[in-house]
Amino acid sequence: MVILRKAEEIAKLRASNCIVAEILLEVQGRVAPGVTTLDLDRYSEELARKKGAKPAFKGYRGYPFSLCVSVNNEVVHGLPSQRALAEGDLVSLDFGVCFKGYYGDAAMTICVGSPSDEAARLMRVTEESLYRGIEEARVGNRLGDISAAVQGHVEEAGFSVVRDFVGHGIGRNLHEEPQIPNFGRKGRGVALKAGMVLAIEPMVNAGTYKVAVLPDGWTVVTEDGRLSAHFEHSVAITENGPEILSRLTP
Repeated sequence: MVILRKAEEIAKLRASNCIVAEILLEVQGRVAPGVTTLDLDRYSEELARKKGAKPAFKGYRGYPFSLCVSVNNEVVHGLPSQRALAEGDLVSLDFGVCFKGYYGDAAMTICVGSPSDEAARLMRVTEESLYRGIEEARVGNRLGDISAAVQGHVEEAGFSVVRDFVGHGIGRNLHEEPQIPNFGRKGRGVALKAGMVLAIEPMVNAGTYKVAVLPDGWTVVTEDGRLSAHFEHSVAITENGPEILSRLTP
């Protein structure tokens, strides 16, 4: 069931997502050669606790960390470890919190130092596809309009969208209905209504869309070993258009 949130609930979701945006910005500033992904995880949890928020991912379905850190060919759900980041690494940071009973969730991909040409283009196209999808999150459209906008932009650039993992509704639970694929057809799917809050998150691979899960049971990697990027915002659908909740400036 898709839940429509009232204005006061969206305000609470805005507060939660603002915390996520602030923490991602802080964690991004820590990314440098020699820093371990476990360092980033611990820092993110420390910041969340200081703000009175609970890390949303820790313990969720058994996930043992607060931050998902996916490097290079890792798509999503990368487990923090003693792995030290190196110059040129592509790093996806995915983070969420629960604050006063409401969830926030967002992700970004950055490069350690200077990216390769392919990595730079992959990050740019993935982030652009996120905003193409957000632009379609309007009353009167359908879920497929978001999906088709993401897929069209990505494939036009010669990249591919991951099919095995999707975006989701968000509210009093981290994952709610509806699921939001990053591929689809315009005019199909659930009708979009004011009060829906969606976590839209393109996961884009440089090569094939096919992925595999490593033996750790969590880390998703590209099947062909090529790079992947991931961007995510939590977005409220309003009568005046989409409102991005998980960024610091409107």
